[in-house]
Amino acid sequence: MHQLFRLVLGQKNLSRAGDLFSLDDSEIEDSLTEALEQIKIISSSSDYQTNSNDQAVVEICVTRITTAIRETESIERHAKALVGLWDSCLEHNLRPSGKDEDTPHAKIASDIMSCILQNYNRPPVMALAIPIAVKFLHRGNKELCRNMSNYLSLVAITKADLLADHTEVIVKSILQGTMQRLSWGTSFRSHFKVVSSGYGLWEMRPGLLEAR
Repeated sequence: MHQLFRLVLGQKNLSRAGDLFSLDDSEIEDSLTEALEQIKIISSSSDYQTNSNDQAVVEICVTRITTAIRETESIERHAKALVGLWDSCLEHNLRPSGKDEDTPHAKIASDIMSCILQNYNRPPVMALAIPIAVKFLHRGNKELCRNMSNYLSLVAITKADLLADHTEVIVKSILQGTMQRLSWGTSFRSHFKVVSSGYGLWEMRPGLLEAR
């Protein structure tokens, strides 16, 4: 791992975290998977949700990592570690507080979601991501769910078969109102037909959504 990542993450050194943005993306690309694994350890600690220093360090590092992944187009190389960190967020509270503020782990999940699911046209990445993505639909965070539904609609268009094993979860979320219909745009009906085709749900119950 790059020595600056080692310093920032190893010592949770917030004062040096910003220096990561002074490094070229290519200079740190080899370190991204290891850095993600270290972030997972930090964010899984028992006091993370109350430790503002650690949260700030993680947020800066996640932003730097996702930026580097986009710029170096190395998502496939680091997808496993990125999805692993994303999955770990599901072990923690994601519901917004009374002030509608995202929890620390919801912030991580949101940043990672955009980095991963913008690659909806890369089947190897989506094969890792989709099983985790659908789990966020029932975690009580409307903003995460709304954004997730946008990305899943794109996957439904480009690679619907990846959603086939998760059709029931997606349909249940739609019917429960967890996934906002409007977020699928004017083509919601056609997207639903594509997604549900894996189980033949549309053919069996074409009036399912209208009835609700």
